[in-house]
Amino acid sequence: MNDRHLSGAKRRLIVALLLIFFGGLLAWCVQTGGGTIKIKDVRFVGSDGRITSALLYIPPGVSSKAPAPGIVATHGYINSRETQDGFAIEFARRGYVVLAPDQSGHGFSDPPAFAAGFGGLDTLRYLRSLDIVDSKNIGLEGHSMGGWASVAAASANPDGYASMVLASSSTGTYGVADGTPTFPRNLAIIFSRYDEFSGLMWGSPIPRDVGKTQKMKKIFDTKEDIEVGKLYGSLENGTARKLYSPSMIHPRVHFSTEGIGAAVEWMQMTLKGGKHLPPSDQIWYWKELGTFIALIGMILLVFPLGALLLETGFFRELGETPPEQKSLRGAGWWVGALLTVLIPIPLLLVAISSHGKAYQAATAFWPQNITTTIMYWALFVAVVSLVLFLLWHGLFNRKHASGVNYGLTWSGRGLDIRKIWKSLLLAAVIAVAAYLTLAFSAWAFTTDYRLWIFAIKPMTISHFRIFLCYLIPFVIYFLVIGLCLHGQLRRGKLGFWAEALINIFLLITAYIICEAIQYAPLLAGGPLGLPPAALFGIVLFQFFPIFVIAALVSTYFFRKTGHIYAGAFLNAMLVTWLVVAGQATHFACK
Repeated sequence: MNDRHLSGAKRRLIVALLLIFFGGLLAWCVQTGGGTIKIKDVRFVGSDGRITSALLYIPPGVSSKAPAPGIVATHGYINSRETQDGFAIEFARRGYVVLAPDQSGHGFSDPPAFAAGFGGLDTLRYLRSLDIVDSKNIGLEGHSMGGWASVAAASANPDGYASMVLASSSTGTYGVADGTPTFPRNLAIIFSRYDEFSGLMWGSPIPRDVGKTQKMKKIFDTKEDIEVGKLYGSLENGTARKLYSPSMIHPRVHFSTEGIGAAVEWMQMTLKGGKHLPPSDQIWYWKELGTFIALIGMILLVFPLGALLLETGFFRELGETPPEQKSLRGAGWWVGALLTVLIPIPLLLVAISSHGKAYQAATAFWPQNITTTIMYWALFVAVVSLVLFLLWHGLFNRKHASGVNYGLTWSGRGLDIRKIWKSLLLAAVIAVAAYLTLAFSAWAFTTDYRLWIFAIKPMTISHFRIFLCYLIPFVIYFLVIGLCLHGQLRRGKLGFWAEALINIFLLITAYIICEAIQYAPLLAGGPLGLPPAALFGIVLFQFFPIFVIAALVSTYFFRKTGHIYAGAFLNAMLVTWLVVAGQATHFACK
């Protein structure tokens, strides 16, 4: 790299670090109201000695001498405490003490997932124990499975709360208490017109018809279809009921001004005290913008940092130009591209069919159900893709190409183990540097990197052990993907962005097809395309940024090193970290 390019890499690195810092600062300013709202990262011991993690939002002026109403705001499945930031920020701005916990087995809370009423029993007990909270004036808000945590907490402590908001959730599901005209007390239901779980939650395959179900009519104490926006029952008697129906999908409710505004309105109606800012007065989305800017900064950081490391004496020998292209051409390229796009789709369905059971059951070694399903899918794709690659090479390309042309071996040296280990070390240094920026943001700003449901979160010691267990399968996957992208499907002399865009297309098109099959019928007013795969339809939303990042990393480092290893190792580390830190842990190791 010449001095001009070296200076450019340094400038890009500085820009990335500035994005991380100022994005985090913006997020902190918004969520603390410019430093007026205290946010504490708390841990407390709950049932069976399990540790629960939470963020505690304390508005200005609140003390043991001036206690305020409190709200437990609980996230849904495979989310974390910061997913509730929209609700928490807006509640805290209105003078409520807010406890946003990590459910059991999520985030920093001890596993297994689903324990202690999804964590709801312990969090309500903790909030009630605080002398800054008016224990007779507590609300429960939960999104999706967080709603079940709220119902479980209310069932165990029927006099311990004043009102409840179920956002994209229900009573009487997954073992929690069923609803009646008097339980839960003063209940609002925010259930969107395109919710993927309407069948599971309310027994209606078409979301907009949940108000017609006997299950919901029983709670509203009416025989008529429930009217959206109408107040049923009595606030004074604790039998008030209201249905909100925003036009969005399940995970958008906690990321929308409409959904959050409905929750604010209900708490203002049912809890005494607080500031009566209009529900439409919201600022939480600026915090999300800040964490998104920081996320972009972290991703951008890996490229100039990699370039600068490749100029150091230790790593310089890894820097090589890409080898001579000996890949598919003409119509053959399109056949290969089509197979690359289509292969993941049926294999994803195969992996989903055994999710959480049989060979995918949670174990001490692989304790996260969804991570295990994704891992097996990745291995299935890797095996099929590798077999097809070897068949193509053996039948059609063996006379023209070798491992050198595929970025797999080195000319005259074959598999150079020393350079492979150096590639692994290079990837590790970059990943650790990226992680340190996140650790700094968590310490300085009490934030992670996120936008909506896509988040990059810190790991606990337990997460790191789990990360190591899942890492090798994902290394295998990304090595095979690198072999296919840069050995079999590499186009002619293209610039970086042209090559990267092609690789992005090859990696994400399968999931565009999957989501179209899943959501087209739902958005047309019918049921979900594949109701049993509702959860994974939401999980796939995260695949888009993951594979965009993966394509950029793989393309960049192949062009820098002429081999697939550095990019594959770095992708495996980043993706395994992202997935493991963001998933629920279902097996509690003793």
